[in-house]
Amino acid sequence: MMYPFLTLIDNTEITHSEMKKDGSVKVYIETPDPKDFFHNAVCWLPEYRWEEINGYSEAEMAFFNRLVRNNAHAIMEFSQDGGVLYAAYTNNRSIYCN
Repeated sequence: MMYPFLTLIDNTEITHSEMKKDGSVKVYIETPDPKDFFHNAVCWLPEYRWEEINGYSEAEMAFFNRLVRNNAHAIMEFSQDGGVLYAAYTNNRSIYCN
């Protein structure tokens, strides 16, 4: 199962899997593209191993690499809690502020 994590202003979706038995988590990035339909990439945490990179430039991949590295701790935590939305409504957490 993949859980939503972040949507960027250009409609790039970043999702992640549950934590696997070996401790790994799959992070999937997908951006709609009018010509190619979608660009996508997969990063495996905690190794930060990238694969299946399609359509992204080196600059875009550098950005995604920084984004994943800066948020890996949260992704790893949420991968054990059923995703950010599930974690927000259990354990008395709230993602909404007044």
